[in-house]
Amino acid sequence: MKRLPVLSLLLWLCAVYFVGIYLFVGGFLLVRLEVNRTSTCGDVLQPGEEPVDFCRAKPRFRKVVLLIIDALKIDFARFDPNNTDPRPYENKLPVLEETVSSRPFNSRLYPFRADPPTTTMQRIKGFTTGSLPTFVDVGNNFASSAILEDNLIHQFGQVGKRVVFMGDDTWENLFPKKFHRSLPFPSFNVKDLHTVDNGILQHLYTTMVGDDWDVLVAHFLGVDHCGHRFGPDHPAMADKLAQMDEVIRSVIDRLQNDTLLVVMGDHGMTDTGDHGGESQKETDAAIFLYSPSPLFPGPPSQSEPDVVPQTDLVPTLALLLGVPIPYSSVGQVLLPVFPPHEQTKGATGGFSQLEALWINAKQVNRFLETYSSMAKDISPESLSKLKEEFSQLSSEYLAMVREGRSSSPQLAASLQAYLTSVRDTCRATWAQFNPVKMAAGLAILAFACLTCFILSELSLVLISENGPGLKAPFMVALTAGVCVAAGQLFTQGYIDVAWCLAAAALCSELLFLRWARQSRTITVAKNGSKKFASWLTLRHLLVPPLLVPLLRCASLLSDSYVIAEGRVVTFLVFSLALYIPIHLNWDGLLLPPSHDPLKPTGLLPAAALPPSTVRKESSTLLACLGVLVGSLYLSLSFHGCREEQGSCRPSPFLSPLSRLQDAQLKNLHYILSVCSLGLWTYLLRRCLRHYGNLNSSGGTVFTARWILPLLSVCLGLHWAVSATPEDSFRNLAELISLGQLALPRTAFLLLGLGLFLIWLDPLTVFVKTRTATPAKNLSQPPPSYRASTGISPQAELHHLIPQIYQRMRRSLDDGELSGGNEVDSRPAVEAYGLGTVYSAPLLLFCGLLGIGLLLLHPEGMAVSFLLLLLEMGALLHIHASSTTLSGLHGTNSSGFIVPWTPVMLWSLAATQFFHATGHLPTFPSIQWSAAFVGFPDGHTGTILPASLVTLNTFASHILFAVSCPLLLFWPLVCEVRGSRGSRACGEEGEDAVMEMRLREHPQQFSSALLQLSTRYLFILGAQVFASVCAAAILRRHLMVWKVFAPKLMFEASGFLVSSVSLLIGVTLVMRVDVAVGRWFKRLIPDASR
Repeated sequence: MKRLPVLSLLLWLCAVYFVGIYLFVGGFLLVRLEVNRTSTCGDVLQPGEEPVDFCRAKPRFRKVVLLIIDALKIDFARFDPNNTDPRPYENKLPVLEETVSSRPFNSRLYPFRADPPTTTMQRIKGFTTGSLPTFVDVGNNFASSAILEDNLIHQFGQVGKRVVFMGDDTWENLFPKKFHRSLPFPSFNVKDLHTVDNGILQHLYTTMVGDDWDVLVAHFLGVDHCGHRFGPDHPAMADKLAQMDEVIRSVIDRLQNDTLLVVMGDHGMTDTGDHGGESQKETDAAIFLYSPSPLFPGPPSQSEPDVVPQTDLVPTLALLLGVPIPYSSVGQVLLPVFPPHEQTKGATGGFSQLEALWINAKQVNRFLETYSSMAKDISPESLSKLKEEFSQLSSEYLAMVREGRSSSPQLAASLQAYLTSVRDTCRATWAQFNPVKMAAGLAILAFACLTCFILSELSLVLISENGPGLKAPFMVALTAGVCVAAGQLFTQGYIDVAWCLAAAALCSELLFLRWARQSRTITVAKNGSKKFASWLTLRHLLVPPLLVPLLRCASLLSDSYVIAEGRVVTFLVFSLALYIPIHLNWDGLLLPPSHDPLKPTGLLPAAALPPSTVRKESSTLLACLGVLVGSLYLSLSFHGCREEQGSCRPSPFLSPLSRLQDAQLKNLHYILSVCSLGLWTYLLRRCLRHYGNLNSSGGTVFTARWILPLLSVCLGLHWAVSATPEDSFRNLAELISLGQLALPRTAFLLLGLGLFLIWLDPLTVFVKTRTATPAKNLSQPPPSYRASTGISPQAELHHLIPQIYQRMRRSLDDGELSGGNEVDSRPAVEAYGLGTVYSAPLLLFCGLLGIGLLLLHPEGMAVSFLLLLLEMGALLHIHASSTTLSGLHGTNSSGFIVPWTPVMLWSLAATQFFHATGHLPTFPSIQWSAAFVGFPDGHTGTILPASLVTLNTFASHILFAVSCPLLLFWPLVCEVRGSRGSRACGEEGEDAVMEMRLREHPQQFSSALLQLSTRYLFILGAQVFASVCAAAILRRHLMVWKVFAPKLMFEASGFLVSSVSLLIGVTLVMRVDVAVGRWFKRLIPDASR
């Protein structure tokens, strides 16, 4: 087998795809230019042109207490006295409504709307800088870096205010060395409901009664973690909200008259306790304002805002505490907390509504001018209109101040409208793209898809002795990259790596396509026929197996398709699987040919096998089709729900057992999960035993016999421990905590050991020798060669490979060894499991990996994983049966080539089970709890948790990509006698030799493996290309950031994971091939294969 050419071609293809994705994503994901300037106390913001120290004026409040209750959605904060049967999250914060009702001049409760993405780091950035986030910010939620833009924390420090922080350690990463005193607590462990909150409560009240602070920030995490772990509709949420109610009461009792209290949530949560997206349940938090002294000019009125944007907190707090508004803020002051102009006469401190609006408008205009001069991305028309509007408002306001006129409500409304226009303009402007990078990425991806398709059709030519190899493309790519780098260094003074990679990838693709065109022309000229060059004709492309991915790719331009993709892909799998028997029946291959007595016998083709064998294969195909349909139907019960799907209810199996309150239901789910896990293990071992792969003493067999069941036991015990409520067995609390730590880590250790042993010693062949046959039997013909051996001791005599030397010598490249009688005088060899020597370790590898990936999912997903295994088996047997039926009638003369239909079905099944394991191409659907399996106390870095979440999210992509070579092996595993032509099968009347046929034709083996891999990559790459096109074409679509951009991110990430997994699967096959070669060398010392 030619391992290096196959692997190098696949690596090159993957690299080209990666470069295209990298370029497009770099031009598509929005990154806003940060203005690196800060506001100062000397800024001229008040009327007049004379310099005034802004910070010397007496502020409205001297201190502020900022209580951030993470994920405090507005539904949690409201109180309904008529609700006699509240849910666990309802009516648990009565202090807010009581205070607003009893002290309307001192308090207010508003919905507090966040800008997506609704992740904690982005929200902290939003309500401290007043800026708007971009889509790419969501990726930084777990790798928080310091905020460089001007912000409230910096401004408080500039004027000498002492900021004391306690709570979520994200603040420490965002504002390093900015606090007078800091008490951070680890925040990433969503299963820990109490550490952060209890740590805050140990210091909060003692700090408040002291006098060493001016700004106190306390960030509670219990409510958010409770939502992630149990969901909002759980008794634990009621306990957490009741605790927060008590905290707010205690803080109110300790406030002084010159202190402002702000209680707020940074975002909301969905009905399942998640957040990160832009649904109203995720964006609508609550904000509660209170002061012992009158804060509002009157009770609530109709003129007050219905919703307060989070960015509005920044200018409001800045002016209330007498600090400059951060430079890049586009927020608007909350008018109700400022008195009307007439009420400020004779007041001792603070600004009136009109003064606050004017300062706010002048600050925003200054930022707009600065940003537009640096970025040049605001349209001249919009910029001119905004400048003209501000100039008019400025003249009107300054004239009013000079003439001493009373404030005008129309002027205040105009200033508010101006501030709103600026924010809307900035929001639209920061949705700008880099069209050049996007176009380059599109071009590279388009050529990559074309290259991949052509490579799959020319795999035999590429693997041949005269194949072109990758030397020329590599040298051209290297030269192009170096030339572009040198040109950039000479003209710009720096190197942009992205364009160097783009030049290298594009040049290597064009060179390969040029060679392919020449190769096609030469083939036509040599053969005198265009039959060999028809792989790129329209007739060749418009076949059902290729039409399905083309239609699916076109459908990605529809947001309705993306929303309903889980069910649509299920339908596509069913339709394409149904096409196989229909196509076979159309060609007359599904049933034995009927004998027509009116026709002469000579006109009828001779049947390759008896009709009973044909009927058996057809029955197998139809039975597997039934298993496939059943698996598809049941898998629909495990889907999650998008926000856009309205009345959809997510699968109850998506909730971990710890969330279930009904003890009987919890026990039922646990038993079902354990039974599914046990059946998964049994089916794997049963398959390996059936083909005689459990007889040897190698590492792979040891893994199947011991590590696989031990791993299943660890997983079942881990589920039991994780489902145990914390307060159920207080005496065993330490033991339960130890189990939550030790059991999953033991499972990880067993998984790693098992995968390592499979890689180290992949052979599952058991060999033994016996004495030669007696002399009286020498005249008898030698027993036939059978590659699959040793099912059980009872069937041993029927599954031997006697005299394997004779067969091996026939296939040696240097000719046969002489002397038949000499052969008989040597010991005969009995080999068990030789017929599945390639597929057995790959199957066990995938089965073991599947249990490891199941460990990262909720317990209920065990049933879905079992359905995945059944569907994989059904697809493999359908493919094998259809190949056999085609071979019986001589229509399958293409060697080991895997047709497009099974490859397409395999890729569709990967997408289908992405949805059937509860995943969706949306950020709120990411199962973050996977990061804490085996690490209940959290992580010190971000690489390990990110890896665990990635493995959880793309589990189906990994399993189907690693196991993709099974599509090549399974028709050989299931072949029957005479099912292939004489060229492939050997002698007439010979028994099936199964996967040993691949050893007899190493060049065809390499070509088929390369073709299968490139076809799978082509389908995956086409899906990525379609998502890229959809995002590019619909980049101004209303749903781009809600539907198309997340879909692009998930498709691109899925492709990266799938391609790496495919390379692992192919490399494992090559590792087995090396081991098989060494086995033959030991078996036949005088031969080298």
